Amino acid sequence: MASMDIFNNDAFSMIELSSAIREIEYVPQLLDAIGLFEAKGVYVRDIGIEKKGQTLSLIPTSPDGQPPRQTTGSKPNMRNFHTQRLADAFTLSVSEVAGMRAFGTESELMVVMTEYAERMGEVRDNMDLTHEFHRLGALQGKLLDADGTSVIYDYFDEFGIAEPAAIDFELGTASTKVRLKCAELKRKMVRAGKGAITNATRIHALCGDEWYDKLIEHEAVKRTYENWAAAADLREDRTFESFPFGGCVFHNYRGTDDNSEVAIPVDEAKFFPVGARGVFKKFMSPANEFAPFVNTKGQDTYALNIEDKDRQSWVKGELYSYPLYICTRPEVLQRAN
Repeated sequence: MASMDIFNNDAFSMIELSSAIREIEYVPQLLDAIGLFEAKGVYVRDIGIEKKGQTLSLIPTSPDGQPPRQTTGSKPNMRNFHTQRLADAFTLSVSEVAGMRAFGTESELMVVMTEYAERMGEVRDNMDLTHEFHRLGALQGKLLDADGTSVIYDYFDEFGIAEPAAIDFELGTASTKVRLKCAELKRKMVRAGKGAITNATRIHALCGDEWYDKLIEHEAVKRTYENWAAAADLREDRTFESFPFGGCVFHNYRGTDDNSEVAIPVDEAKFFPVGARGVFKKFMSPANEFAPFVNTKGQDTYALNIEDKDRQSWVKGELYSYPLYICTRPEVLQRAN
């Protein structure tokens, strides 16, 4: 019969658990899968971002021997941000452990570890969903808390930038030239990027259900593909898939099943650059509130096992993460309705 003594095994130490938690399988979220954010582990919780303008100007002609014009550098502005603490937990009681029996050649330790991993896997799913929620907020320029309304950081305000107005794609009008709408949006994004967007950058859009359906059913879109081999693919069900058109990649974004907690409004699309230099960053701080990780380089998650030392009636598995998802150039973010 398994007992609470099992949790004295090294497999349940902070170091071992934090290593093992990275191996728990989970379904990658879209924004994680496309590698939008450049990840960097840091040693502190405070992150400083320097914003420096790079306005270009024409150089006038001048006669030989005259001193050259003096270009004055723009003054940098430092913005300070703080990585966010995310924590979730579960409790495994002694009555549950005592009822576990070894099966076949499995040891009692293996049986309990399997149960523990399943519980921790559920907590990890919650953590992954929260990270996706933070990614989704950052690519819209506003990092929100779990209630969906409390603003952690408004990156437009932080960097003193007016949020770009939404572009009306007029998908409800049959005569709309959708390709030109894409071109209009791309020009705005590239010009606002001031060099951050290169030829290697690709523009993506997360689309709400209704907006996406109108796009793929629009006559201008269907006519473009009717003589191509891709026409057959266009006639297939494209629900929750991706579709390239007009120099953009459109994703029918699938969030939570309630289509509200982690989601894109059904009648909108959010445009963002993928592969733009330094635009989207993810900083990971260490779990400095726990001795084994003080002054270490930050990693994605940290797992901790807490025992009931007084009564030995339960153990708690806890999972921590200290990320900051940030858009350093919110002026490039565009949206459409």
